[in-house]
Amino acid sequence: MKKFGGKVLFLDRNDINTDEIIPAKYLTEITKSALKPYLLEDLKIQGFDPKKDIQGKSVIISRENFGCGSSREHAPWALEVNYINAVIAQSFARIFRQNMYNCGMLALELSKDKIDYLFKEYANSDAEVNIDIENKKITFKSDKKTDNFDIKIDSYDEALIRAGGWVDFADKKY
Repeated sequence: MKKFGGKVLFLDRNDINTDEIIPAKYLTEITKSALKPYLLEDLKIQGFDPKKDIQGKSVIISRENFGCGSSREHAPWALEVNYINAVIAQSFARIFRQNMYNCGMLALELSKDKIDYLFKEYANSDAEVNIDIENKKITFKSDKKTDNFDIKIDSYDEALIRAGGWVDFADKKY
């Protein structure tokens, strides 16, 4: 099973939709790697520059309803080819969330209070996250502090993660 975690990209907005994750004009690309340069190209958040801010990040922390909009696998694929292996938010659009797990990636929900706390305490630092699937723990670290939270992953989604996604899960199971 791959390791989950790394440096954090904070996106302080609700309702980041799949068209902002990967604009629809790129959906004709025939490989995942072709999506790489266009991740979050249309996302408008003050101070955010996708050309500078995504590089070296492996985890996104955001607000409510992440991945809303059109249901498409391209959104998780664009994250995946940019080495983002987890999104942590208050809530997710249902289809986006399942597409993340189907691709062998994490979509973890934390309460509004915890998300608010993470933005307050870590957004302006060089924060890192370690996600321990085995013990259902997540650890946030900066040069000044460390916090741990329990996480919930249902057994089916955990099986998808352990297998590396739906295709590998199905190959092993059926």
